[in-house]
Amino acid sequence: MDTMHTRRIFLKRGLTVLSAAATMPAFLQRTVYAINNPADAPLTQTAAGEGEQILVVIQLSGGNDGLATVIPLDNDDYRRARPQIAVNNPLALANGVGLHPDLTAFKDMYDQGMLAVVQGVGYPNPDRSHFRSMEIWQTADPAHPPKDGWLGRYFDAQCNGIDPKTTPDPKSGINIGATAPIAMQGEKFTAISFQRPDSYQWFAGNKNIDPRIKNTFAEVNDLHGMEGASGPVASGNPTLDFLERTALDAQLTSDEIIAVTTRYRPTVSYPGTPLGQQLQMVAQMIAGGLKTRVYYVSLGGFDTHTQEKQQHDRLMQTLSAGVGAFMKDLKNQGNDKKTVVMTFSEFGRRVTENASHGTDHGTAAPMFVMGPAIKGGVFGDHPSLRPTDLDQGDLRFHTDFRSVYASILNNWLKADSSKILYGNFKTLPLIG
Repeated sequence: MDTMHTRRIFLKRGLTVLSAAATMPAFLQRTVYAINNPADAPLTQTAAGEGEQILVVIQLSGGNDGLATVIPLDNDDYRRARPQIAVNNPLALANGVGLHPDLTAFKDMYDQGMLAVVQGVGYPNPDRSHFRSMEIWQTADPAHPPKDGWLGRYFDAQCNGIDPKTTPDPKSGINIGATAPIAMQGEKFTAISFQRPDSYQWFAGNKNIDPRIKNTFAEVNDLHGMEGASGPVASGNPTLDFLERTALDAQLTSDEIIAVTTRYRPTVSYPGTPLGQQLQMVAQMIAGGLKTRVYYVSLGGFDTHTQEKQQHDRLMQTLSAGVGAFMKDLKNQGNDKKTVVMTFSEFGRRVTENASHGTDHGTAAPMFVMGPAIKGGVFGDHPSLRPTDLDQGDLRFHTDFRSVYASILNNWLKADSSKILYGNFKTLPLIG
């Protein structure tokens, strides 16, 4: 077997920990684990770049209605286009726009100079399919089929040297969810994914697994050292040695994540929503000192084709409460100044409401970037709502989303965005 080819297969498949494999034969567990784990040898892993800057990405899935998030003030075209669902009493910002009234935590950050509102964000020839548009945002490559993601390429680019045995530490990027998004997948790197820290556990360390299965696995893979003995013994077979190191590294990584998340108790009360719980876990890992550069969480439910107002109001409340608690927690930890939070959605919504008092798939929408390191304010003008200025009923974008990515890559993560984004994009003065 070609060891390098085998290694590349492992690295491309993603990190999946078998925590519920008790009913599987040992040989099948071994095979499934082998083809699903990218964590390479702990002795050859490198940190993803220098410094302690952290990026937290919040994906708003379904197509967030930007016109119900950042609202033009005193705009007759807006009221005419949305007689039933127009947002009332927005929280006034600059440049003639205001925030949804439930985004109170965002307004507080704005008043403190910690929130950047980037308006009119999109890309040329927009695609209104959820799946394809999300691929475009996650790969930052509208012209080609998905291969890897922009954050995955960042981790690949930060890997020192060209030795194929050297991969970024798998903890460099963590996704809270069942499967890592393509945004976090690179040629060498794929993020760790879990829904709860205790569910991310190498099954050899799971007390609920039949001891006979664990012992068989340990014997076949020579992993007795995981219990504190001498560690794996080199077999002389590079592929088997790789699997042994992979398993050991998975054990150490899962143990570390579980330890840091159980040790820290938040200083604030998080909402009981899925987003609130995701952000609480991220805060626990940041407090625990993990060398993670990027955390990725998501909030769904934004595909508001019918009766949008009530649903979107609730989503704004969820977003504000979760992010507000998270930022307060980071400040109490003393970790807020090294953390930047960014939100995005695959597209905005149509300008005119539909017959079901909802909105259909559109184009341009705002992005939020926040944290003490951010230069706060409103960036760019709100796209015109005049019917003659619309593109077949949609807003015309004026800021390419890759400009926002480039700004964060260059000025926060200290990477070369031109190599990661396949081109040079104008940066915005987002980092203070």
